[in-house]
Amino acid sequence: MQHLIKSYLKFLFHSKNEHGVHSPFVFDLVTKCFYDATKYPEYEVLKSYRKSLLENKNTIDVTDFGAGSRVFKSNTREISKIAQTAGITPKNAELLFRIVRYFQPKSILEIGTSLGLATSALSLGNDKAKIITLEGCPNTQKQAQVQLQEQNSNFQNIEFVNTEFSSYFKTLDISPITHHLIYFDGNHSKKATLDYFEALLPTISNDSVWIFDDIHWSADMEEAWEIIKKHPKVSVTIDTFQWGIVFFRAEQEKEHFIINPNKTISSHLFERIRF
Repeated sequence: MQHLIKSYLKFLFHSKNEHGVHSPFVFDLVTKCFYDATKYPEYEVLKSYRKSLLENKNTIDVTDFGAGSRVFKSNTREISKIAQTAGITPKNAELLFRIVRYFQPKSILEIGTSLGLATSALSLGNDKAKIITLEGCPNTQKQAQVQLQEQNSNFQNIEFVNTEFSSYFKTLDISPITHHLIYFDGNHSKKATLDYFEALLPTISNDSVWIFDDIHWSADMEEAWEIIKKHPKVSVTIDTFQWGIVFFRAEQEKEHFIINPNKTISSHLFERIRF
């Protein structure tokens, strides 16, 4: 917790809005996507899906392959509590929807389905995209699949894969595959993050967008983020505190931005910190 507070204060000190951005590509992304104030009807679908999870008092036994939880002491967890504490926040779900809507990726890979809160945002952002979402815990994946399919008019473009991530990448011939957008929200450890990064590099194109969740989760995750930023194939990165967004555009000068995803900085220090 102390690490997150220090990191967040540092982020607030260094972050900029659109007025501190001189890259036309990033300026357009910030002004037309990050700060897009349109009340999209899809937001109501996202709210409805979240509500269905928050009202679900059933429990599931969770198999945790990642860095663990700061909240749960037991692997038997109430679905509503998982959605409340471990899922993507409502504001970030809307931002993720807008990012997908803005770039219109044809192929999306999500590493870490959890209860499908981010999955729903990815799907709504482009219902024509092919989405593959990976989840290590079979019970969590089953719950996400059941609840997403209950709203089957909205979520027809999702393929669910129950797998341990590193095993999936080792056995899959990924060299001919291009994932236009990848959302990394699985194992929040330095080694796993860098392993996934290296394993998926053969899938990049000039227009690929990679989003790493919880880059300030720990000192190790911050080290992983610094290594990713310096990789020779990476051209532009954006730190939104919650996410590290990576681009591989060969025509772009290598630049790193720290962008506050909200136009105004909230006075509530913990608003965007996920515990």
